[in-house]
Amino acid sequence: MIVLDKKYEKGLLGLEHWSHVQVIWWFDRNDTPQKRAILQVHPRGNPNNPLTGVFACRAPVRPNLIALSLCKVVSVKDNVVEIDKIDAIEGTPVLDLKPYTPGNDRAMKVKVPDWTKTKGSQNERREP
Repeated sequence: MIVLDKKYEKGLLGLEHWSHVQVIWWFDRNDTPQKRAILQVHPRGNPNNPLTGVFACRAPVRPNLIALSLCKVVSVKDNVVEIDKIDAIEGTPVLDLKPYTPGNDRAMKVKVPDWTKTKGSQNERREP
């Protein structure tokens, strides 16, 4: 559930007509100078995956703690957006909401590294 400050409630008008929303949030509970200094990881915390730069995977450790999640909109009422799930901890600061627009937000002829095709869902968090 995303609860916006009441002063932003009018900005939610029409969001109920969208099935999905991109939630941009701040990874505030994962913030230490040591974690911000990590620039390479084994994706999903699996040492069998190749060492990869944090900008080439979805590692929670990164120099800038902006995160993005695509969420299904369950309902919008007043200043509250109910979503089905998000990979953020309750109380995490939300920076912005943007409706998912299939015509604009999808890529054609997508290429991904082989390690993304291995056992385990891409949505599972496996980084330390």
